[in-house]
Amino acid sequence: MPDPITINLDEDADRFARFKLIGWWDQQKLRNARVIVVGAGALGNEIIKNLALLGVGNILICDKDRIEHSNLSRSILYRACDAGKQKALVAAEAARAIYPECNVHAFDGDIVHDLGLGVFRWADVVLGGLDNRLARLTINRNCYRVGKPWIDGAIEQIQGIARVFTPPEGACYECTMSQRDWQVLQNRRSCNLLSRTEMEGGKTPTTPTISSIIAGLQCQEALKLIHGLPTLAGKGWMFDGLSSEAFQTEYQRKHDCLSHDTIDRVIEIEGSSHEILVGDVLAIAQRETGQADVCLELTRDVLEKLVCPKCSREEAMLTSLGKVKSDRAACQHCEGVERHVVTFNRIDARSPYLGRTLAQLGLPAMDILVARGPGETIGIACIADAPAILGGLWEGGLEFE
Repeated sequence: MPDPITINLDEDADRFARFKLIGWWDQQKLRNARVIVVGAGALGNEIIKNLALLGVGNILICDKDRIEHSNLSRSILYRACDAGKQKALVAAEAARAIYPECNVHAFDGDIVHDLGLGVFRWADVVLGGLDNRLARLTINRNCYRVGKPWIDGAIEQIQGIARVFTPPEGACYECTMSQRDWQVLQNRRSCNLLSRTEMEGGKTPTTPTISSIIAGLQCQEALKLIHGLPTLAGKGWMFDGLSSEAFQTEYQRKHDCLSHDTIDRVIEIEGSSHEILVGDVLAIAQRETGQADVCLELTRDVLEKLVCPKCSREEAMLTSLGKVKSDRAACQHCEGVERHVVTFNRIDARSPYLGRTLAQLGLPAMDILVARGPGETIGIACIADAPAILGGLWEGGLEFE
């Protein structure tokens, strides 16, 4: 008679029991981890699924798009009945279904224009599942400003790449950008820097197999970052699905790269972006830096107004530059005349907007304004917006580091 089978009920009750057989594994670190996933398409679906299976406890999912039927062949979290729904919301619900204890929240918006820098400060690591260079560049600059690592993934057909960037050291995403990358970015803007509507619907041909491979490596690297293990920092891992060959490449840091600008110290102030006046923030910057002539630097260009060069009529805008489409440039009073764009990204004591709130200036919730003092760069952040942007991720008692 064979020996009886013994079942350890305590072990069977622990969904992560097999993980804990790995010597260095710390499930509590994963439970406490704070991860931002930008993009809930083919790559994002695989990333979110993996994070939920691993038991990552706090996930913010960011996406601005809605589910289409073409997503169903490449996105494990979506069903036919989800067509037309917001990707971020459906992906968040699916993550909870996989791991009910996961504290997950959805952000339905454009991370370039609608997500404040302070959100990136909340995270331990950011994972990108994007097909957009501008969004990657935005993530990169935000992560470097607040010193947060991020892991980029890119796929096309059955090829892909995953790469890890860990500020402040080493190369960043902008360091890897070629002249062709910058040309593509330039083509997304009209001659007056407004966004081209026709350039926003790019579709990348991919398969679920390459999504699984690249997202799997991204999550593996995030797992190592969370545990403090060595990663592919400053390197890329490339996979060619046609030959089944993979190789690594190491990136070189460009000393003139604009993304390596960091904030040394962050001052948290009470009040939301709908309450805090620009002049109040400037006064804080003057006090902290000891400089009456200090400037507040914005993390984005603000479109102040559109001005017709022919009739001189002006239209006040006060919004993020990229949110305004190129078809708005035409003057309604002068046929065939394109209006000039007037922008700013700094505020000083002479600004006409000191009596406006941050929201009235067109800045997103949880943004950070920057002031440069003697020997240090200071960030000034409104944290009262956090519950609205982070939802239960904030209500769970998590604090900024």
